[in-house]
Formats: sequence, C-alpha cells, structure tokens
Amino acid sequence: MPHSESPPESEDSPIPMVNVDQEREGAVAGSTTAQVPEAQQPADEDVDMTESNTTTKILSAPTNGTTHTLESKAASQAETSNNQATPVPDAATSAPTESKPATGVKLEELFDEMDSDDDEFPTTKAAKREPASSPDLLSSQSDMEIDLHEASDPEVMRTFYQRLFPWRYLFQWLNHSPTPTNDFGHREFAFTLQNDAYLRYQSFATSDLLRKDVLRLMPSRFEIGPVYTANPRDRKTLRNSSAFRPLAKELCFDIDLTDYDDIRTCCDKANICQMCWQFITMAIKVVDTALREDFGFKHIMWVYSGRRGAHAWVCDKSARALDDQKRRAIAGYLEVIRGGAQSGKKVNLRRPLHPHLVRSLDILKQHFQSDVLEAQDPWRTDDQQEKLLALLPSDQKQLVSALRNKWASSPDRPSTLKWADIDSVAKTSTAKNFDTKSLLDAKQDIVLEYTYPRLDIEVSKKLNHLLKSPFVVHPGTGRVCVPIDVKRGLESFDPLGVPTVQSLIREIDEWKKPEPKEGEQEQEVEKHVVDWEKTSLKGYIEFFRSFVIGLMKDEREVKVKREREEEGGGGGGESMEF
Repeated sequence: MPHSESPPESEDSPIPMVNVDQEREGAVAGSTTAQVPEAQQPADEDVDMTESNTTTKILSAPTNGTTHTLESKAASQAETSNNQATPVPDAATSAPTESKPATGVKLEELFDEMDSDDDEFPTTKAAKREPASSPDLLSSQSDMEIDLHEASDPEVMRTFYQRLFPWRYLFQWLNHSPTPTNDFGHREFAFTLQNDAYLRYQSFATSDLLRKDVLRLMPSRFEIGPVYTANPRDRKTLRNSSAFRPLAKELCFDIDLTDYDDIRTCCDKANICQMCWQFITMAIKVVDTALREDFGFKHIMWVYSGRRGAHAWVCDKSARALDDQKRRAIAGYLEVIRGGAQSGKKVNLRRPLHPHLVRSLDILKQHFQSDVLEAQDPWRTDDQQEKLLALLPSDQKQLVSALRNKWASSPDRPSTLKWADIDSVAKTSTAKNFDTKSLLDAKQDIVLEYTYPRLDIEVSKKLNHLLKSPFVVHPGTGRVCVPIDVKRGLESFDPLGVPTVQSLIREIDEWKKPEPKEGEQEQEVEKHVVDWEKTSLKGYIEFFRSFVIGLMKDEREVKVKREREEEGGGGGGESMEF
C-alpha cells in the first residue's frame, strides 16, 4: 500500500431529509426537519447544502394524481387552509421472490422480446394519440416555448421520464436479471423533490412501479442506495431492528472538478470547459486501469454527473458484496492526493514507488505536458511559481534561489519553460553533495499532484452511501447524466455537448420518420421507433443496454456454474464433508 495517512472527514453539511414509511406518513403538508447521517448523504456535487436549507415541506399528493409546484401548492393551501393533507398511497408492493430466468434463451433475445409492443418508450404512433394541448407532452410546442422551460420545470421532467428515460434497462442493470429478484425489490431509492424534501427508503418490485412513483412525485432527481436484507419499506415492522442492514451495493467513486480549483486556471467552482475536463479524463484512465488490472473488476460504468464531474459504478458481483472495511482499503489504495486547497505539498510518497503509481505516472506524463503545462500554464504568475518552488526539495535552497532569479528576469515565461528550467539550472549547480535523486522524486510528486485523480473518498467507503442515478437530469444545467464509453469515446467526450432535456424534447419534434423499405408498411416503421431513438440520447442508451447485457450474461453464467457444482457434489460419494 503506497499510503498511510487517513483521509480527512467529509465536510458536507446535512440536507433536509424525510423518512417515508410504508404508509407514507411523511407525505403531509407541513414543516419537517431531519438530518441525514453523514455516511448516508446523497453524493452529488450540486446539492444545496447551505445551513439555511434545513427546514422543508413535502408535497401532499393531489387527489387527481397530479404533482403541483410549490407556487401552485401554496395557492391551493391558501384556498383550503382547513383541509387536511391527502395521504399518499403505497407506490410499490412487497418485494418478489427470486425466480430463475428461462433457460436456452439468449439475453439479446430477451431484450428484443421485451422491447416489442411496450408503452414504456412511447412510439410516434402512441404520441399521436395524445391531445395537442396535453400538459404532459411538450414535443408539440415551438422551440421558443421549449427553451423557456427550465430543466427543473415539472412538465419538462414529466415529458422526459415518460418518453425518454430507460426504465427497463435501469431495472435490469440493478436487478441483474430480466425477471424480478430481491436485488431490485430490496434496493433503496431516495427522491429529492422539487421543494428539496428528501425521501429515503423507497423500494419497488418492478421498474413500472418505480416509473409510476417518479411520475407521481416528480422529483428533481433520484439516487440509488444499497440492497438491504429486507424490503426498506418494511424496516419499522421488523421485530429485530438489527436484522435490517445493507447487504450489497456497487463500489462507487466520485470525481469533482471543484477539487482541482487550486491547479486549474481556466475555470473555477461550478464552471467547466473542455480544457479542465481533461483532469477528469486523466482520473478515469488511472482509476479504471487500477480497478481492472489490480483488482480484476470487469463491469465498470462511468457516468457524467451532469455538470462538473464523473461517477464510477463497479458492478461486478464481487464488488457489490464488499463490506465497509474492504471498501475503505480499496479507496485508500487509490488515494494519493491529501489535504485541502490551502495545504502545502499534497503528495508525500515512499520510495521505491508502488507499481500502481509507476504505471499511473506512465499514463499521466503525456497529459502533464499537454493538458497541464501547455493548456493550464499553472505557474505563469509570481504567486503561482512560488507554489512550484515550494514543492522542490527543502535542502535545495541554491537551486530554488537560482530559479527565482532566472524567472524574475523573464516575468512572462510560460510554465513549459519553467519546468524545463529546473533540470537545466540543476545541471549547472555548484552545490556540494547535490542530490539528484531527491530532485527526481520531487518532480515525480509534482506530476502526480497536478494530474493524479482527486477522489471524494467518502463516497467509496460506505456500503450504504447513496449516489445519483444514471440518466437523471441535472436541474442546474439540464444535461442528462449519460454513461461514458471509456474504451471508444473517453478522449472525445465533451461534457458541454451532452444533450439537455430541452434539446431532446425538440429533437423528438423535429424527427422525421424514415421511408418504408420495400414490402414494409408505414405502420411497421412507426411501431419500431421509440422516442429515445429519435434523439441524440440514442447512442448513450444503446451503450448502457450493451453494458447491461454483458453484466447479466456473466451473472447468469456464474449462477449456472454454481448450480451445476452443487448438483454434482450433492450425490457423489467422492465429496468430502467437514
């Protein structure tokens, strides 16, 4: 292990939370205050966590099943101040028992069979049945009207969740099978509502029940938690409260560009551009390689966070079963950068370097030259160059003084030349016992400090940590949290080019159906085109679908192998008992 210090405690402030039981007793109009335990806080960089945001209301469900905004709710309460809040009915039934998938059928065929003739992804034909004035569908509105809608507008979100969100593939990803199991039925979901109320311990037996509850509550986003030993909705009915505990969850990692603010010069805070996004690209390369080569994980999905970061979901069965101690060990293995923006040297490594760090340096050295020295020019100003000099060996005072004098005579000297000056000035040093080894080590540490992944380590440590679901819409930017194809499209991925919910709705409206092929009826063409296939979301959903197929295939092969081993060992006289 290359590191020994423990990481700092998370400084995230609590956000409002309401625990919703099976009877939804929490869904009433009124003021509710609660704290989210630190390890269970939702992991996203854009949650409003100010101290003033500690008291919130939960929208009660209107009797007609429509979700109101805060303004309309306030007006409704003013007119009916004597009425009590309408209780919210259960959105899901109890978790199903596990069932075996049909044998002799390819996973691809299961997908094809389930995708045909389904209302989850409405087709062009289905959309035509909707009245033009329907508030649920915005695709018939003009471009100007669509652009006026914010991404957090409930009607915009309703259209997205009704017509574009890949509910079935999300179910199969978390369920690890086409047929319902406890992997999905005992999974926790958490909703952040439009009024910032936070609903914990939601669970659903099927993707359709999840979809219906999302459309009813219209959350600004939802998060995914662990699989529990029992249905999360039933946790308060258990006789033994200790029997309710997290059982499995994907191993997750979170990278946020705000953690690079002390070294990126192009942007800061929530702002990003293609230049500073390269820090995320470097981080993904290093972490993904380590997880695959050092730990043997195979099914790793990277997801754009919607604004300024990326999340990793390690979905292998062995990763999902890791306890907190093993998760902390893996997180510590990958942690190199320590300390906040105001701290001094953040990389202090023992020599010889661990093979993981040697490999990481090999991956990062090219990025350091082009994406750090040339693109960011991190040491151009006097204050910035002093940060560089402070990272050189403390016993090399003559070298530091010579470099400072050299750069003072050339105020606008770029960082590429200042980096080269370190070696050239060192070669002319007349100091006795000049330690070239310590200088080389210091330069390696500098490269790592400016390129190595800066992980939000708390996200990875706990089994019960919640993380934003793929394909939700970021309420601040309107961008969809799409998966990133690391093998084919990592270098070319542009976070600013990710489709927004507004642009996707416009693409549906502008889509033109293809001409029928020879012998094909026009109705057949319409039937096979679902709405997401008409948009720029198509490539991302197809990639997600292929990822899910590969995951389920491996899960089924392991299950079949285990069953065969159990059958083979059950009746044989050669088996040994202990």
